[in-house]
This record gives sequence, C-alpha cells and structure tokens, in this order.
Amino acid sequence: MAAVNAAREILRRLHEVMAAKTGAEAKMGRVVRIVAEALSSEVASIYLLRDGVLELYATQGLSQAAVHVTRLAMGQGLVGVIAAKREPLNLAEARAHPDFAYRPETGEDNYHSFAGVPIVRREAAIGVLAVQHREPRQYDDVEIEALQTVAMVLSELIHGAGLVDDAQAARARAANIGPVRLAGLRLVDGLARGTAVFHQPRVVIEHTVADDTEVERARVYSAFARMREQIDSMMGQAEFSAGGDHHEVLDTYKMFAYDEGWARRINEAIDTGLTAEAAIERVQARTRARMRSIDDPYLRERLTDLDDLSNRLLRIVSGQLGTAAQMGLRGDTILIARNLGPAELLEYDRRFLKGVVLEEGSLTAHVTIVARAMGVPVLGRTRGVFAELSEGDELIVDAGNGALLVRPQGAMIKSYEEMSRVKARRAESFARVKDLPAVSRDGHRVAIMMNAGLADDAQALELTGADGIGLFRTEFQFLVSATLPRRERQQALYRTVLDAAGSRPVVFRTVDIGGDKAVPYLQGGGEEDENPAMGWRALRLALGRAGLMKVQARALLEAAAGRTLNVMFPMVSEPWEFAEAKALVEAQRVLLDRQGHALPAHVRYGAMIEVPALIETLDVLLPMTDFVSVGTNDLTQFLFAADRANPRLADRYDWLSPAILRVLRRIARASAAAGVPATVCGEMGGRPLEALALLALGVETLSITPAGVGPIKAMVRSADLGALRKQMAGWLDSPGTDVRAALTAAAEQQGIDLG
Repeated sequence: MAAVNAAREILRRLHEVMAAKTGAEAKMGRVVRIVAEALSSEVASIYLLRDGVLELYATQGLSQAAVHVTRLAMGQGLVGVIAAKREPLNLAEARAHPDFAYRPETGEDNYHSFAGVPIVRREAAIGVLAVQHREPRQYDDVEIEALQTVAMVLSELIHGAGLVDDAQAARARAANIGPVRLAGLRLVDGLARGTAVFHQPRVVIEHTVADDTEVERARVYSAFARMREQIDSMMGQAEFSAGGDHHEVLDTYKMFAYDEGWARRINEAIDTGLTAEAAIERVQARTRARMRSIDDPYLRERLTDLDDLSNRLLRIVSGQLGTAAQMGLRGDTILIARNLGPAELLEYDRRFLKGVVLEEGSLTAHVTIVARAMGVPVLGRTRGVFAELSEGDELIVDAGNGALLVRPQGAMIKSYEEMSRVKARRAESFARVKDLPAVSRDGHRVAIMMNAGLADDAQALELTGADGIGLFRTEFQFLVSATLPRRERQQALYRTVLDAAGSRPVVFRTVDIGGDKAVPYLQGGGEEDENPAMGWRALRLALGRAGLMKVQARALLEAAAGRTLNVMFPMVSEPWEFAEAKALVEAQRVLLDRQGHALPAHVRYGAMIEVPALIETLDVLLPMTDFVSVGTNDLTQFLFAADRANPRLADRYDWLSPAILRVLRRIARASAAAGVPATVCGEMGGRPLEALALLALGVETLSITPAGVGPIKAMVRSADLGALRKQMAGWLDSPGTDVRAALTAAAEQQGIDLG
C-alpha cells in the first residue's frame, strides 16, 4: 500500500506540473526533482530524442552544464541501449555493464547504481528516464514500476509540448533495430513498398493521469463487462460450439477475460492515479516484458493471448473501435491484419493501398480474390508479423518470393528496385503483344478474358488487351453498401461496364453473397451457418430472396438494352435451380416488355460449375445452357473437403492433382460434345503453369485477373498445345504420375514462357 501511495503522490504532483503555465524545460526540471525526491534518489535525469540522438534535457544531481550538451546515439551507452531495446535496465554497478559509456561532463563519477526506463510513444522510444545512486544496489520492482508510470505521463507531456517528432522516433528505432525478413505464403503476386498500417490500429493513449479514480474504475468495469459479453457471444456461436482449435483458443480467451488477477492489477494501477487506458497499458507492458523473458513457446503463446485481449479491452474502454480504413490512409501503405473480409478490404482507398500482409489468409479466400481484382499484392500466413514490426515501419512486400522485408536497408532496397525494373521491363514486353491474339505456335486460338467486380476494372480491357470480361462479380456493389443497392444504382453500374467493354462480351454473374461475404442488411446471409461455404449463399440465397434477384434481373435487362446480355448463375447444385433462376429472369424480361422498356437484343444464360454434384448431371444441364464456367476455387474446396479459408489447408491440395485435372477434363469433354462453350474463371487460370494444364485439357477460354492477362498470353504464344494435349492425356491415364513435375519438364523442353 505504501508503494501505491507513493506512486499516487508522484502522479498527483505530475498532474500539477502538466497543468502549470510554465515552459516545457521548466516542467521537465520539476519532473526530475519530483522523481528524485519520491524515490530518494541522488540523480534523476531525462534524455529526449532530438535530431536523431538522445540529449540530456533535464537532470537533478548531474552537472547542469551537461544539459543539452551530453548526447548519445541510439544504442550507445546505457541510455542508448534502453531506448533502442525499449526495455528497462536495473544495475547495481553501472560501470560493469559492457555498454556503459563514460561522459565526464556529467559529473557522474561518484554514482554506482543505475536504473532507467524508456519513454515510449506510438511504440517508438522518444526518450529515457533514469535514476542513479552512490551506493551499489538493485532497485526494487516497485521503484522500476514507478519509473515506468512516470515515463507514461512524460510521454504525454513531451508530445504535447512538441519536444520530439514521433516520425523521427520511429525512424531512429527502425534504424537501430535493423531489418528483418519474414516468410509468408504468396496469395496475390506482386511487389510493393510502403509504411505499415494496422487494420485494427493500436490505441494511442493521450491522457494518463486520472482526474477521478472512481470514474476510471467504473470505465474499466464497464469495458470488462462488454468484453466478456463479446467472448461469451463468440463461444455461443455454432461454429465454436463443438471442440477443436477455435474452441481451445476461445477457452483461453475466456479464462483470461474472467481472470481476477488481471483485473486486480489494472485496478491497482488505477489506484496510483492512472486513467483506465493508461492502467491497462501499464499492466500490458508488464505482460510484454514477461513475454520477452520466456523461452517456452506454449507460455509465450498464452501471454500473447493476454496481449491480444488487452488490446481488445483498450479499444473498448477508449472507444477507438474503428479500422484504419475509417480513419483514412495517407501515403503508400502496407496494410497489416490477422485476416480480412472482402468488404473490409474494399473500404480502403486504392490510391494509397499498395500491399496487404495477413497473419492468416489462404489462396482462395474471397479477400484474396478481391485483392487480385484490385491489383494489390497479398502475403498470407506471415508468422510473427505483429511481434516484429510497428506502425510506421517501412516495408517491402515481395509476394512472389513469399517474403516481407521489415525496415529494409541498403542491399534490400537495391534488390527491390532492381526487381521493380525487371517487372517493368516484363510489363513492357506484355504491352507489345497486348493487341495480338493469344494463338499458340501450332495455331490454337485461346480466348483470354478478365475477371472484374468494380466499375474501374473495365478500363483494364484496353490496358491488357483482354478479349472481354468473362466474370463480372456483381456482389462487390452489395458488399460496400450499407443497404441493399437500389435498382437504379445497379443499372448504372452495369451500363457503365457494358459501355466500357464496347463490342467485347461481358458475363455478369448474379449476386453471390453469403458465406464469408455476408452483408448486414440481409438476415440469413450465412452468418448462422455452421459451414458458411456450403450454406445459405449464392444462388440458394438469391432464389430464397426472390425480390433481391428480381431487382437485379431488371437492372441487368435495362442496362443491356439493344445489346447482348450474358447472365451467369453461381453455385448451381442441380439443373432445376438453373431452370428456376432462368425462368425468374425471363419473367422480368416479359414484364419489362409489357411496360414498354427497351430490352437486350439477345440474352444468353450460363451456369457456374462449382458443386461436384452438378457434374453428374451435365447431360441434363448442358442442353439448357448457352455457356458454362468452371469456378475452380469452390470446386477444388468441395472436391477435397478442404475449407479454402482455413490457413492450415491453404497449400495442402495441388491444383495439378490428377483428381482435379480429371474432373476438369470430364467437364471440358462433355461441354465440347454438347457444343456449349466452357470457360475456367477460377484463380487456377491466372497462374501460367496451371493455365497451361487447363489448355492441355482442351479448355479454350480462360477468365483471369487483369494482371494475369499479359503473362498468360505470353505463355500461350510460346506453346505447342497439340503436343501437350497428347502428353496430358497420357499423364492422367497413368496412375501415380506427378503431373506438376511432368508438365514443368515439358514446358522447359518446349521453351514455354512461364514468367
């Protein structure tokens, strides 16, 4: 209790200092006197990061002549080490430490013991608070904690007085810590450079000293109650009700959320005079310090859980619940998140969003598809990303090589610049062939369409030389809207896309929401499903919400007046579903005709082949359709019973597995026999080697991301497809063949351009 009272007295006096109408230097002088007196210390000093070095700014006990004269670089001397590592030092004999740096002008010859703590703001050290004694002794934990509490308050005072530049502090920290290379999984290929921004920003504490401790205590109690409600709600959701890893994680969360020891430590910090936010951060800092000293991975993981929970509690108590998108981006940005939904990604300003790094993520999750449509490189499954970097750190995302370069320097930056030049030269080579047809060396014409989902995407037709839009995902408009988009808005979008395409075909896929693309304004959009990917989504939802589909049908029909309208239905499971959806659109066409509206010159109907059951009824389905399109993302996950959003399964199953290739060959053959054009519009078609496999199966139309059009066209124009089709037939009919290895060898032998 004596320690609590001492800390409370320090904070009370600091509050008076902060409120005083004196200059910053005078305030700092008072602070060191307060600290020295409260801790019975013979020396108390404050060093601030100014012009890239740590300058002695105020002292009680050292020579006043050293103020503004003594300077240490980050990492130099005991003070520099504290700032660089952002960790306290507690030494009975300062001179015995290998980093001790003697500064004669300070007059510190007679002092032996030393303790110092970093002054931190926005995760960067902006200074150091240190105390010294003549007698050699270790400082008590209570004294170190008192120093850390004072340092929190000093951070607020220093920032308010404009004594240091936050950006300068971040740069100095980055320069000292040095570069780090983290490995990840390529989700969307590309190179990007920018500064790190967290999707869920860490809370910046602006006020540390409480005016009324009981008010702060009540705020914490309220935040705890709300957080526990959130955890209980998650535990009650159907997908977490059974056992498994998710359940274990939430069990741990719940254990910590209800841990009275954690709540008590926060209360004790409030007792010293801290605000609710500062108290949570003070306890969280202790947890992080413990994490650094624990080698056992299991215990570190448990403490990481508590750290995450502290962040949640901080966001609740501070009311800072928004994402970085809602706060707005400034400058080239690399977004950092555990995971993202497609709608969350679409909220970001495409002018500034240069790359995305996910701690989780998978190759075929919808957020990956959206990012590919936006042309944003994405690196997934990047372990350690939150531990190794801070907001504002400079990053290079090299998704193609599965690497994240944190705080790059020298050779790393030169390598990035050279890779950028190589990619630019490659892009120039694609530009030279963009107006040429995708014809193989042996004369096979391949149609290369592009996928789109935003109005701006249609402009890429001219830039890439694509033959048309083989898949326009109409759901993007639904995902970014707070309410169901009105018919007029939908119609305007579809007309804009058709106008931009001109004479090139556009295939509109009717709305595919539900699953991981749930929207708040439609109850039953998939959020209640135990397995959303196979639940109430896509065509199932649309047929169940006939009003939604009727509005979209009218918008499409009116937008395509006088032109050919290509309508495709997603996730058809049985032929009757396709027939019902087609009948619904036809009924709207009849209605509009009666009302005197201008109509399309022709309407073509297609089905997405994504559900394996539909393959067993192709003989019934194909005569009903004008075209079909294979969605390899969903088809693959359903064939392998592998959730495409599960990061542990992200690269477990190969698109060049004989299982998927045989299924695709079957579809291609059945479609050709029925005279129904078949397109592959999944992510598989945008990867040169996998696309080559599709062409070797007899597929003649691909619809891929705009960025993939150039590489795929270059691949087609360098290949002899007739020879490969004979080889592919042999590989698939020979059990045990490693198709990926065989195809790679054949491509090398032919000199096929695989990028």
